Amino acid sequence: MLAILLSIANVSLADTSNAERSGSTAARKALSENSSESAAAIAALRARGQLGLEDFLDAFAAELKNRELEISANATRPPGPEWRRLSAALDQVCKQHDCYASRLFWYTDINEAKAAAKLSGKPILSLRLLGKLDEELSCANSRFFRLILYSNTEVSNLLRKRFILHWQSVRPVPKVTIDFGDGRKLERTLTGNSIHYILDSDGRPRDALPGLYGPQAFVRELERAERVAAACSSAKNDADRELALRQYHSSRFNELSVAWAADIATARISSPPSREPIRPDVQVAASPRAEVASRAAITKALPERPVLRGISSNPRALDPTVEDAAWERISELHADDALLDANSKLLIRAKNPGQYGGSDATARASLDRAMTNFERAVAVDTVRNEYVKHSKIHEWFAREAAPTDVTALNDRVYRELFLTPSSDPWLGLFPRDSYTGIENDGVSK
Repeated sequence: MLAILLSIANVSLADTSNAERSGSTAARKALSENSSESAAAIAALRARGQLGLEDFLDAFAAELKNRELEISANATRPPGPEWRRLSAALDQVCKQHDCYASRLFWYTDINEAKAAAKLSGKPILSLRLLGKLDEELSCANSRFFRLILYSNTEVSNLLRKRFILHWQSVRPVPKVTIDFGDGRKLERTLTGNSIHYILDSDGRPRDALPGLYGPQAFVRELERAERVAAACSSAKNDADRELALRQYHSSRFNELSVAWAADIATARISSPPSREPIRPDVQVAASPRAEVASRAAITKALPERPVLRGISSNPRALDPTVEDAAWERISELHADDALLDANSKLLIRAKNPGQYGGSDATARASLDRAMTNFERAVAVDTVRNEYVKHSKIHEWFAREAAPTDVTALNDRVYRELFLTPSSDPWLGLFPRDSYTGIENDGVSK
């Protein structure tokens, strides 16, 4: 018997050793200049899920550490071709841009994600976005997710250990290029929003986090959603499962109402902003203007507004309002929920070497100013998303008005909360009641 056990142990060790060698070989081949060889190696790594990603990270641990040290010391130096090739291959293994900062593995097939969830017993965190998560120019909020959430050390560890990650593109993201005529070009994305759904292993929605949250608030909401997902999974039957779901969302809706009253009192706001989602003009409700939709997300609106003003027939719709000032006062009470960690700031420096990369006092001061303003905007988005959009989602679930199919729920979120309905192919960027003076209104197909 002892001999048999030793034999089994030896076979197991041999299998593990062979798998490690195979993973290391695939990782090296992923950087091959032969596109067919590289694609096959990346596919082999992705087939192993998180383990395949770990194979890649282990194989290039030295290169990844050296790049981190370079950024810390002097981020003004542009990365060389070797690093660009390594980073691009890593992004394809992870299916997330800038994966070196998050080291998270994402499924892009929901059935594969559900299979992994059933095997691991973990809930699914399913991101819906405009564009693709593994491309630089996905919608603004998904870019901010990569910068301040997925790269955040605490968030990254939580996602890696306790969730199966999945993303799906809702539609392509609108892009605009401003050509200054002297070789300089400015490229931006416009409109759109993103949402994280917490699903069970059958893909049924248990909660949803709409829009951008600060890292600390994101962790708190993920842990709450994880608990309700576990409670639903352990329920004895469908009736108990639905009861647990309704009770959770009803409780959270009431808790948010109490917290709201406390915040209004603490901030001494005599005329509180509305907690109802922004509504478009009745006449254009089927296709809300992009200017109106932009008001639903502050952080992403800041870089988009200058371009939107230039193409809008109603630029005053983008002006600050009295409600904006009230939201800022409320957000100041929760400023700690939007603080960026060192890893996120390192990624931001790496992506903006000319402005923030230097080690001198001027570069540090520039980074500090930018991060302070950015954190303030994130704090506003956090409280608005929680008190308005997430509260409305809690209400839907509590009243059994939330679709049980995530696709149907997502359609409702984009239509009613994000004001970018799937029925509008122009995403509010092509109002029919204004004249441009351009042949065919500048439309080409």
